[in-house]
Amino acid sequence: MTTRPITVADVMTKKVVAVRPDASFKEIVTAMERWKVTALPVLEGEGRVVGVVSEADLLLKEEFHDHRLGMVEQLRRRDATAKAGSDRAAELMTTPAVTIRPEASLPRAARLMATRRVKRLPVVDADGMIQGVVSRSDLLKVFLRSDGELADEVHRDVVARLFPLSRDRIEVRVDAGVVTLTGDVRDSTLIPLAERLARAVEGVVDVRCALTLATGT
Repeated sequence: MTTRPITVADVMTKKVVAVRPDASFKEIVTAMERWKVTALPVLEGEGRVVGVVSEADLLLKEEFHDHRLGMVEQLRRRDATAKAGSDRAAELMTTPAVTIRPEASLPRAARLMATRRVKRLPVVDADGMIQGVVSRSDLLKVFLRSDGELADEVHRDVVARLFPLSRDRIEVRVDAGVVTLTGDVRDSTLIPLAERLARAVEGVVDVRCALTLATGT
């Protein structure tokens, strides 16, 4: 019913700050500070993502700096202690990297970030080559769409298509991203669908549906 949904490719940052597997600990920290990012893709060859090194990976060195572990804890946290003793991206990075494709939807990217507890995702093609990076703030860009733009899309792609005969009796108002639908329609069974489709428009914060069945229908 609606136009093409906004995808990761539409909001991602195409200029990628990354490091090579042989990048030193200090080079990684310097890059993070300079570009104000919390994680960096690790690339090999002509841009294939082989891992991601994050602040959490680097902080292990500080955590174990003056803390001597017992044998049991060393075994339990083997990966962490190995990273703490490393100074190259290849040894510090988390691999395989959690990545996403450019054509993925924004809700899918948000769910992946939430379930894997990451703030940024490398965007890769079918061959694992870097295409960009998408962050939490990138996913929020859709909520910067103007109220007028949202109203036009809801009226065009939801109201006009679901209710071609009633469209002139339906008002679409948008205030701070909240859509309000008022008016009467000939088919009340379509009202829940109209609310659901309006809510699915990228950038809509909420929907208040006050559509009613026209009298005498």
